[in-house]
Amino acid sequence: MGYQIVTDTAGNLPKRIADGHGIIVLPLTYRFMGQELTCTDVEAFDGADFYGKMRSGEAVVTSQIVPQTYLEVFEPILKQGDDIICVCMASGISGTYGSASVAGRMLQEDYPERRVEVIDAMGAALGEGFVAVRSAELRSRGVSFEDNVEQLRRLSVRMCNVFTVDDLMYLRRGGRLSNMAAIVGTVLGIKPLLKGSEEAKIVAFSKVRGRKKSIEALAECYTALVEAPEEQTVGIVEADCREDARRLEAMIQKSGKEPKEILTVGYEPVTGSHVGPGALALFFEGREDVRTALDSYPHLR
Repeated sequence: MGYQIVTDTAGNLPKRIADGHGIIVLPLTYRFMGQELTCTDVEAFDGADFYGKMRSGEAVVTSQIVPQTYLEVFEPILKQGDDIICVCMASGISGTYGSASVAGRMLQEDYPERRVEVIDAMGAALGEGFVAVRSAELRSRGVSFEDNVEQLRRLSVRMCNVFTVDDLMYLRRGGRLSNMAAIVGTVLGIKPLLKGSEEAKIVAFSKVRGRKKSIEALAECYTALVEAPEEQTVGIVEADCREDARRLEAMIQKSGKEPKEILTVGYEPVTGSHVGPGALALFFEGREDVRTALDSYPHLR
């Protein structure tokens, strides 16, 4: 008897990484240009084409994973005698966490000896994907199911999800931004700084003037709040702004707190359609109060 780790494609994990860790990844679906689509490997996804079409006005409609899908994936795992840890994107921005929780409760009535724990990663993109990877790493080291779950819940709180966008229209349209007042000023070249909050929602915590300053601000947040950088992989996710991602990589490498590794990937289309073309995000493990400390930017220390 062991346990399996399940997550979804909103975690932005390259297929090679998910497969290498034995993580089961469920695809989110989206409707684009008249087709129902999925993206199962972010590294094979043509982000330039997708986000270019979005800039031209092509609409994207996304769908959360429904309970029935989780039932169909979970039940064979439980039937073979394994438990399940399911890592989902932030409950404050998607109903996927709720779907997995419903499925887990339903199946535990039929398999009372088995365990299904659904983890709210309190973020998306690599802020979710890194939590799933940590779970797999703990499993490979022989960590028990209970200890794995406990460590993941603590990690989710400490995982910093911070990003900037070119246009808040996409977050506003999808209802993903909790404090709408942040929209004021974007037409004047003011760029928002956004975070995953302690309520697992997206909120704006500051503004800066211009794109260059917004990228510098992400790096400043990292320098002020990262913990044990030499032991971790830092994530950068970009929506067709690879040069900006490279600038952010260079800033982190020169920060005096260089991480073990930097993983830079493109936004997969479901999460990417909500943040919009030009979105740039940074993910790292920070101190215990990282989600509230960002509110004091630029006086983080």
